[in-house]
Amino acid sequence: MNRVYHPVLFCNPAIRNFAAMSVEKLRLDKYLWAIRIFKTRTQAAAACDSGKVKLNGAAVKAAKSVSIGDKFDVKTEARRWRIEVVGLLHNRVQYSEAIKYYVDITPEEDKQLNQRIAASFDTGKRQSKIGRPTKRERRDLDDFMQED
Repeated sequence: MNRVYHPVLFCNPAIRNFAAMSVEKLRLDKYLWAIRIFKTRTQAAAACDSGKVKLNGAAVKAAKSVSIGDKFDVKTEARRWRIEVVGLLHNRVQYSEAIKYYVDITPEEDKQLNQRIAASFDTGKRQSKIGRPTKRERRDLDDFMQED
């Protein structure tokens, strides 16, 4: 019985670990969840399936394997991302650790657009002369109308 051994198994342990890392597989939805772009893995998978995650301009599925050096365009509800994968992360970790596994290469104009959108959010107060009057405005209006 002849056994064939893979040459990587008999080399330096550092090379063996690097070879194991290079063939390591990680799903795209799990990676996007682990680096905290999406709150849940289900949201990450839904974004992939709806075409909001792109690799080289083409939409990718959630089961796509991620490798180091890939550049993804991701559109979330809050902002647009352009990220480059620098490390594979299998489990969700705190934000300060997660940012070590990708590089944010989002263009400046997209970053400024994201800031403008964030600045225009509703503060909770209604705009002047739009919508229903407040209780205080209603009382003032009633007093004004009854003074006849």
